[in-house]
Amino acid sequence: MDEIRTYENYPARSIAVSVLVTLAIYAVGALILSGFGPGFTIAYVLFLLWNELRVMKLSCVDCYYYGKRCAFGRGKVASLLFRKGAPARFAAKPITWVQLLPDMLVPLLPLVGGAILLVREFDWLRALLLALLIAGASYGNYFVRSTIACRYCKQRELGCPAEKLFGNQ
Repeated sequence: MDEIRTYENYPARSIAVSVLVTLAIYAVGALILSGFGPGFTIAYVLFLLWNELRVMKLSCVDCYYYGKRCAFGRGKVASLLFRKGAPARFAAKPITWVQLLPDMLVPLLPLVGGAILLVREFDWLRALLLALLIAGASYGNYFVRSTIACRYCKQRELGCPAEKLFGNQ
């Protein structure tokens, strides 16, 4: 039996796992920040929405999976929201830690917020949510990228700036 090298379109189950991990991280983060009141929760959810749109506009439009089922469920969505870019530009894009800052803030904001809330008043539920956030943002993301996404990615073979930054998976 031949091993699949890359996917032209990712299987629905792979996309579902990837999206569920992402949504779980988002939901846990929002739940943690709800301890500061609804304004913080709404601001965080708006930040998440902005970040997703930013990624699609700056990266997905140039990706091989634009208009296709990518591992993260963004390829088809990006094609509905933004015009196709230049695929050759994707591999040529330099990527820096500064450009990744919005992505790193997704778990970092609720992590810092949750720590502040725990110092104010310890709560086992909040401590559990922080542990879940850390597990999802670290192991969950690692699992998705190493097992589901990057391993079968056609764009990785064509050139991926994230692979250049993080090294081979």
